[in-house]
Amino acid sequence: MTIEDWLHFGCTKTEKHPLCLFCAFSIIGILVIYLSNSSIFLTYGQNHTTQSLLSNTTEIKDKFGITEIYPTKENGREWYLNMNNPLNDSLLSITFEPNITKQTDGSWRISDTNSSFSNPQIRINVDTPSGKEPWRDVEMTGYIKIISIDSLSSATNSSTNSTQDNLHAGSPPADESEIEDIAWYARGGKRNEEAPCEGTAYFGDLHPDGTVGRKKSIWWTGGYTEERFKHKILDEEMIGKWIGWKVIMYNIKIGNTTAVKMESYLDIDNTGNWSKVTDFVDSGGWYARTPDAEFYNTGCGKPKDYIVINSGPIATFRADNMVLDFKDLSIREIQASSNLTLVAINTL
Repeated sequence: MTIEDWLHFGCTKTEKHPLCLFCAFSIIGILVIYLSNSSIFLTYGQNHTTQSLLSNTTEIKDKFGITEIYPTKENGREWYLNMNNPLNDSLLSITFEPNITKQTDGSWRISDTNSSFSNPQIRINVDTPSGKEPWRDVEMTGYIKIISIDSLSSATNSSTNSTQDNLHAGSPPADESEIEDIAWYARGGKRNEEAPCEGTAYFGDLHPDGTVGRKKSIWWTGGYTEERFKHKILDEEMIGKWIGWKVIMYNIKIGNTTAVKMESYLDIDNTGNWSKVTDFVDSGGWYARTPDAEFYNTGCGKPKDYIVINSGPIATFRADNMVLDFKDLSIREIQASSNLTLVAINTL
């Protein structure tokens, strides 16, 4: 159709000719189909919404009889908590000299830690043996029961790190020390002032009030992002009941970009039935919240929206300001499909 034809049909005028409307809607439809399958749309989606993607849920059970969401990688490493004596494990360390006691049901309780930030400040760290690949694509699983919340502990403690902090502490900045959450993380190393650039991580957050979310750290402590994708999934607090929690992360390819897929699952009734509660991709644009001058001062050489595609020797089961029972903790290197099918994008 020539310009003269368009003029003839009035498409350059204000009136809405039927042929013009048909052409316009056709073009819009083509653009929507294209964008919905493009990495540009996926990048926008990860910054503003939660993405619902297909996963490879298995019927395989782990050592504790818990369903695996993804299969263990061929020759991949598996770590399981020693339920008879958690401290009888050369790969496990618990920061801040905790008071750990066995309960009548076989679980273990941490009721007090020697921490200057929060009490209890729980950091159950699982290291990598010499000569083995560090943790990267992992499925972290366990069951926890919140006994009580100590929301005033951080206000009465000093904000100065103790000597013990400088092992695997991962203490949050002072303004985060009052947070009450369970936040399991991986893809980093030590989190202290001597090695701040090792402090990369993705966190899977679970709050006692029934909300879930995600955080990222690019370095310790000035590389934290704001918690994102936070939404309430339960109408009641989780105190006094056993709950299963899974935090999963693995690398994927989106065009020429290596991105990180993150998922979280909850067994809210302690029945072995897992529900996916977070599912999204970090493909860039998720920035540390600190000012540029502070962020770049450490010289870690990472951009402010660094995608944590690297592995790390330490994976940690973390909780703050709560007395906690725990059992059946595990970490597995997983084989997750990099061929993901986009089903829907659900706005929070």
